[in-house]
Amino acid sequence: MRTDELIEELSSRAKPVNPFNVELRVAAGLGVGGALAVIAVALWLGIRPDLAQAAATPGFWMKFAFAGAVGVAAMALSCRLGRPGCRVRVLWWVVAAPIMLLAAAAIVQLAGASASERLRLWLGHSWMVCPVRIVVLSAPSFLGMLWAFRQLAPIELRLAGLGAGLAAGAVGASVYALTCEESSVAFLATWYSLGILAVGAIGAVFGPRVLRW
Repeated sequence: MRTDELIEELSSRAKPVNPFNVELRVAAGLGVGGALAVIAVALWLGIRPDLAQAAATPGFWMKFAFAGAVGVAAMALSCRLGRPGCRVRVLWWVVAAPIMLLAAAAIVQLAGASASERLRLWLGHSWMVCPVRIVVLSAPSFLGMLWAFRQLAPIELRLAGLGAGLAAGAVGASVYALTCEESSVAFLATWYSLGILAVGAIGAVFGPRVLRW
């Protein structure tokens, strides 16, 4: 059989591929991971008892808006990194934008607060455990992202791991908001961001090892 005949034979057996296959895999990995994280936070830390009252305050939704913005941007970045040859430079700035905006808002908040209030606004009462808990709650989503990437074809493995970690970290931060009672902009800008970035760093470290194909 000649080469062109072999190619024609193989192409005739090819089935159409869903153009959103990458997005569906990434969403599945994050979705299942997020659901497991909700179960984990309910059994481990407990949903905050004043959830209904907290839901009426802007500070409560600010946490979800921040984590959601980072998560959506990181998910889009991850989908691009799962496709060989896609440019992602602009998306890195899109991921960083919510963090920088919240950091700017935190500076304004602290600048307008009295000296005695600044430390409370920055540290709250749970700064020591917040980033660690976000990292722990991000684990299921991170594993889900690794599963998704193992089915794809990332080339920049360290960057793919970083993107996967940032997306998973944002999911973990969103789930942690169900139990976290902090609402200061300075607290969120520092400790929520630290938790998300820590998961991203973990992904960058392990990406080249676990995403190689």
